[in-house]
Amino acid sequence: MKTLANPNDKAEILRRLQAVEPSSRRQWGRMTPHQMLCHLSDAFRSCLGERDVRPASRWIPRRPARWLALWVPIRWPRGVKGPPEWDPNAGGSAPREFESDKAGLEKLIDRLASSPADFQWPAHPIFGHMSQAEWLRLGYLHLDHHLRQFGE
Repeated sequence: MKTLANPNDKAEILRRLQAVEPSSRRQWGRMTPHQMLCHLSDAFRSCLGERDVRPASRWIPRRPARWLALWVPIRWPRGVKGPPEWDPNAGGSAPREFESDKAGLEKLIDRLASSPADFQWPAHPIFGHMSQAEWLRLGYLHLDHHLRQFGE
């Protein structure tokens, strides 16, 4: 299973990210390519404990949802809303300069992938407390989902 812990998987994601342009056409959803970069950056800042996110409603059991999202080999459904703190049209970061925002996301990916083993991971707003392996798997899957959204 692909993960940001694997250097080859991380390199593949970074190559795909480099192919995203402001003119990349979305396959679904409402975000622009630039908004997608900001959305992912906000999510990674949350992973690293640099951006607060309110916990989501507990209407779904966290452990089964986490296991399903991370380890069942199916693509994530389209149109699932994330926290407003990750939405550039709500409480998330607004796009500034495309190449600068893309470079910032790349740095966040590198930081996440190279987090020390004793890093104190914050709770995920939907899945709760997760291990380093789970965070790195989730990071890969989230990036993959949105890169596919823009044909990459």
